[in-house]
Amino acid sequence: MKLNTAITLPAEWYPQSAVQLTWPHEDTDWFPILEEVIPCFVAIAKEIVKREKLIIVCRDIETVKEQIGKTDYSRVIFRTIPSNDTWARDHGPISVLKRKKPYIYDFQFNGWGLKYAANFDNMITTGLYSELVFPAYVKYENCLDFILEGGSIESDGKGTLLTTEYCLCAPNRNEKLYFEEIENRLKRMFGLRRILWLSYGRLAGDDTDGHIDTLARFCNEETIAYVSCRDKMDEHYRELKLMEKELEDFRTLEGKPYRLVPLPMAEKVEWNGERLPATYANFLIINGAVLVPFYNSPRDEEAKEILQQVFPDREIIGINCLPLIKQHGSLHCVTMQYPEGFVL
Repeated sequence: MKLNTAITLPAEWYPQSAVQLTWPHEDTDWFPILEEVIPCFVAIAKEIVKREKLIIVCRDIETVKEQIGKTDYSRVIFRTIPSNDTWARDHGPISVLKRKKPYIYDFQFNGWGLKYAANFDNMITTGLYSELVFPAYVKYENCLDFILEGGSIESDGKGTLLTTEYCLCAPNRNEKLYFEEIENRLKRMFGLRRILWLSYGRLAGDDTDGHIDTLARFCNEETIAYVSCRDKMDEHYRELKLMEKELEDFRTLEGKPYRLVPLPMAEKVEWNGERLPATYANFLIINGAVLVPFYNSPRDEEAKEILQQVFPDREIIGINCLPLIKQHGSLHCVTMQYPEGFVL
């Protein structure tokens, strides 16, 4: 298979022009706890606006402004577009560079394998493009014949993709494609030199079928931060131990072992009798900072200190994501970044 090395999937730590949030409203699953979760979105929004532009997809602009309060609205781009839910990581565009020219890929989003309604969410990328969020030189590419969620892929920006077999090869995604076909298609679309596939690693309560952004994250080209479980009595112990072994066997493009940074397993978070997929791996890298989900736990500060060592030149900021995790996602899941030059 001939790869197109003129295509780059930028790493998250590259300079950014904006981050997208899709705002919760009464017709999302947040309705029963809307007043509880809005402050979480507000906290994320305000930290982003300090450092770059913010795109907010919402139902009513004035309502969102009332909820956010005082901020620099010259750096906020509002668009009223219908939505089923708020998981921008999975229904938002994926940014690529083709021969150094910016493109947004519009993949199909099917509610994590037809688990939830996604008819409106699946139209958000086309809505953003038609609503002129992006400059004219940013091109749109229709990839709607392939199901792919942003939370399922991690890029080092140099041609390596990190992902999980359990999600990308799930029969409720691209059921007619074999593993090799999925791998080849990803390589062609993103100009990849290789894909690092994890066979192990899933969190209780995760309804994404094992998104990589809940488990292991590139922090730079040589470093991977990952969820580590040290409690042998925890239900995650075996799976995460096997995942750790897989990570230890991976090599960089130069053939060296990765610098592996274990993040603590978040203390058990339960709601309505169900364990939720609380994870510190679901952090967001933005210009000059890293936003880290906190869960009102002593392990919050431990995770923050570890990530400060990994990102010494960025401010590490904890965001209370206990309300967010009640819908089985966290901080990275509700955001989607756009590299420098994609949003003016």
